[in-house]
Amino acid sequence: MKKLTALILTASMAAALAGCGKAADTSIATSAASAPETNTEAAKADTAKADSEGKSLKVALLLSGAANDMGWCQTAYDGLKVLESDYGCEVSYTENLTPDDIEAAFADYAANGYDVVIGHGYEFGDPAIEVAEQYPDTKFIVTEGEVSADNVASYVTKCEEGGYIMGMLAAGLSKNNKVGFVGPIQGASLVKIMNGFEDGAKSVNPDIEVQTAWTGSFTDTALGKEAAQAMIDNGVDVIGHCANESGTGAINAAKEAGVFATGDSYDQNALAPETVVSSSVYHIPNVIETAFQSVENGTFKGGIYNLGMMEDAVSIAPYHDLDSEIPQELKDEIEKTISAITEGQFTVPCDTKVR
Repeated sequence: MKKLTALILTASMAAALAGCGKAADTSIATSAASAPETNTEAAKADTAKADSEGKSLKVALLLSGAANDMGWCQTAYDGLKVLESDYGCEVSYTENLTPDDIEAAFADYAANGYDVVIGHGYEFGDPAIEVAEQYPDTKFIVTEGEVSADNVASYVTKCEEGGYIMGMLAAGLSKNNKVGFVGPIQGASLVKIMNGFEDGAKSVNPDIEVQTAWTGSFTDTALGKEAAQAMIDNGVDVIGHCANESGTGAINAAKEAGVFATGDSYDQNALAPETVVSSSVYHIPNVIETAFQSVENGTFKGGIYNLGMMEDAVSIAPYHDLDSEIPQELKDEIEKTISAITEGQFTVPCDTKVR
């Protein structure tokens, strides 16, 4: 993997992120536990009954970016709306939280009687642990977390599976044998996507050059655009990302340069229909619903749970109007790989070490 010059954070930003999560070169904690089995219809019926008795559960969501980012944060917001519409929950959310704000946000919701507080992203893990001990009656759920306690559960999406497929797609489309990938802030749950992208690319073309950069921000679109443009100037003709809102800037750079891009978290084709060939889609609403059901039906147990394509937590968006741009042989190879993943015949490596 060829690294471009990293974009440097200011000293104050670096200090703010010091307690954000575990180091990127620490492997994600794994658990033999699979997601708790639940009966969706029964859970909804029980919740409806509780609601009729005036005991609907209160659920809050904490986000690092905007709830309408058409990406990572919006996937969780959509899940929160499912809990409101299908389960009658009283819901609230706080967006654009900085690392310094997270612990106070957790504590504020817990102190105000919320039954469940969800932190969306690995950076919410350590703050959740800090606050959970003070509020044992509140259940804390962290997506992409590496933490657990009696009242804390982490739900890890196998995002590396989507990264792998996007890497295959990028390598198969590249005419210059150079592809690029933009990440936000280094963390295990994001490093594994970048590494998955490289692994997927090299499965299609072992000689492909993969250029990478970290913007140092989840939300700064200008930094995402700058990072992608540097790669494009260096010969890259397909850009991938896992950079949350910052990744929108990377897509914009690809659009302006007339090169292809792949999306992340959401089907991002609508952002640039002639640019975004496909996206790695994370079905966070399914993950949030699964986690919530364990609280609602009394089976909640602290732990770290892993969900991927096999559990319908990860999928690949359609190729839309760019379908004809993709060689049929490449599409067939991608479909074969997806089938192997969903059938348990192939496991995408979960490599959380920075390369």
